[in-house]
Amino acid sequence: MSIVVTGATGHLGRHVVEQLLEKVPADRITAVVRDAAKAAGLADRGVRIAVADYDTPATFDGLFAAGDKVLLISGNEVGKNRVDQHRVVIDAARAAGVALLAYTSAPGSLTAALVDDHRATEAVILESGVPHVLLRNGWYHENYTENLAAVLEHGAVVAAAGDGRVASASRADYAAAAVAVLTGEGHENKTYELSGDQAWSLAEYAAELSRQTGRQIAYTPVSVEAYQEILTGAGLPGPLAASLASADASIEKGELAVCTGDLSRLTGRPTTPLAEAVAAALKD
Repeated sequence: MSIVVTGATGHLGRHVVEQLLEKVPADRITAVVRDAAKAAGLADRGVRIAVADYDTPATFDGLFAAGDKVLLISGNEVGKNRVDQHRVVIDAARAAGVALLAYTSAPGSLTAALVDDHRATEAVILESGVPHVLLRNGWYHENYTENLAAVLEHGAVVAAAGDGRVASASRADYAAAAVAVLTGEGHENKTYELSGDQAWSLAEYAAELSRQTGRQIAYTPVSVEAYQEILTGAGLPGPLAASLASADASIEKGELAVCTGDLSRLTGRPTTPLAEAVAAALKD
């Protein structure tokens, strides 16, 4: 039996594999990647590397085996039909008779357009009959802390989230939840609404940046339309800009402020505080 992680060299996938290596022998882990060169370091540590692409169904033929536990990390390429991509993995998992298929989905409270592919994928999983776990990941701290250069340059956090709050956690936290499911028992056919332990506002985020940098960082709320124009002006593709602006509208409505406690219960520890994530980002 192998634990198989798709998208294993991506931002979340790398965290998952690293944490799996702390719990199970390397030869029990299969990292599914599109580019073997990017996984060379994992191969050197004994992790099995499988080269496969969501857009090429034949690459998944025979990749899974009966009894495997599989983590399907959702695709993130703009313009791709993610549901069809995910269906390739789901069909292969069903054909192989895997013991568990875990999928990184989106919060049940979220209504922004970006969740449509996730809900459709969940439906495909349910129809497949494969034993599954839906990991409905909330927002990542890194959605904000990885983009500090422009914030620090202009001295402003610009968003269309109004006074909405975000119950975010770190990628490492969400990875720990996936690892708990993949290495544990009794998770079949469950849905976990994963979020940070404490919700925060963009004004509080700006204040935390001010505190840690010693500079005055303001929160500047703008309309959804204005924010979308700002993002496209910064070079983001139109569909991605629209998706991010729509997500901010959901934040303003409180859809990402839900604190369920599922994440900390699965991992057995509190989620990473925003202040800690900011401090780590400022050191990089």
